[in-house]
Amino acid sequence: MKRGLNLVAAAFALTALSYGLARFAYGLLLPQIRNELSLDVTTAGWIGGSAFAAYCVGIMLAFYAIGVVGARCIALSAGVAATLGMGLVTVASSGWTLGMGIGLAGLSTGLTSPPLATAVAARFNDRDSPKANGTINAGTAAGIVFSGMAALLAAGAWRELYGLFALIGAGVTVWIWFAVPSCKSEQGASKPSLVILRRPGVLTLCASAALMGLSSTAIWTFGADILRNDFRFSDERLAWVWVVVGAAGISGSLTGVLTNRFGAARVHGCALLGIALGTLGLAATAFSPGYGFAAMGLFGAAYIVSSGTFLIQGIKLLADRPDLGLGIPFLSLALGQAVGTPLFGATLSVTGTVGALAIFAVAACLAIYVRPRSAPDAGSAAHPEPCSHRQ
Repeated sequence: MKRGLNLVAAAFALTALSYGLARFAYGLLLPQIRNELSLDVTTAGWIGGSAFAAYCVGIMLAFYAIGVVGARCIALSAGVAATLGMGLVTVASSGWTLGMGIGLAGLSTGLTSPPLATAVAARFNDRDSPKANGTINAGTAAGIVFSGMAALLAAGAWRELYGLFALIGAGVTVWIWFAVPSCKSEQGASKPSLVILRRPGVLTLCASAALMGLSSTAIWTFGADILRNDFRFSDERLAWVWVVVGAAGISGSLTGVLTNRFGAARVHGCALLGIALGTLGLAATAFSPGYGFAAMGLFGAAYIVSSGTFLIQGIKLLADRPDLGLGIPFLSLALGQAVGTPLFGATLSVTGTVGALAIFAVAACLAIYVRPRSAPDAGSAAHPEPCSHRQ
């Protein structure tokens, strides 16, 4: 695994950029953004949903282009989209311009995962791939920690923070050019087809991912807003909450180790239950701020582990197309988030905080029962051909 450390490190950084900064930092900074741009909760929900909808577009583009232009080019496009999107957010003056920036930033997440999965499959063997993918997936948590720490140092300066994130994006994009191999295997050149959904376990994995994604929007988009408006958390305390979420999520780097030891089904069920408990537990902040920190920390760890198990199970189910094995469940997850973000905003305005959190926690519980019970041995399927790379 040592020879692929530069790839894993660069892929970890790109994941931190596109997921942790370009997409999920919106939830942390939303209270400040809403205050300055005078956005109501429904509008904020639609803007947050645009990032997840753009993710879906990005992942479909990656599916169709990866066999033509290769993994490196798609990964570079992810870095560019994140950088430009966050740059646009820094100058946003209305909900429309903010939505365009958040949407472009969200596009980067869809362009990130498929090329990284393809590069890892080409560089690592079946034993090391789950560890590499689990480590890369934990980049989301690292990005969340960074955004929280940055918010502590620049309290109230959300435009300046997005400007900093855009500068970091430019640097990560350059790194990607040197670290990610230009993979164009014959398997990757074939176009995805709906026929692939007929493979055993794929549809149930997608249904589970969609339910998990829908449930997660309660925290990712509105968690900070609820803590501020309902429980009077200051901007500084919210930043610390975000740090806790990300720090707990770093445990997701052990997802590959945990699934190898305990099995994907058991680990995934525990992670989905953790998401449900963390979501519903946010309401307990009414009794003590400590419950809010605990609930958010539990959610952060459970979300990263859960998404990591989706990744590992998907690649095992579609080992001959690792980009689709990762991309299809992640696309389903994003579709759930695209629907869930405006839906939670509407539900919140009708039922109140406790009712909305309870409803969305139930979605995570349902996801436990529709996930696939087993996946074929990854080693039994075709493995992508080695591809050229550039250090």
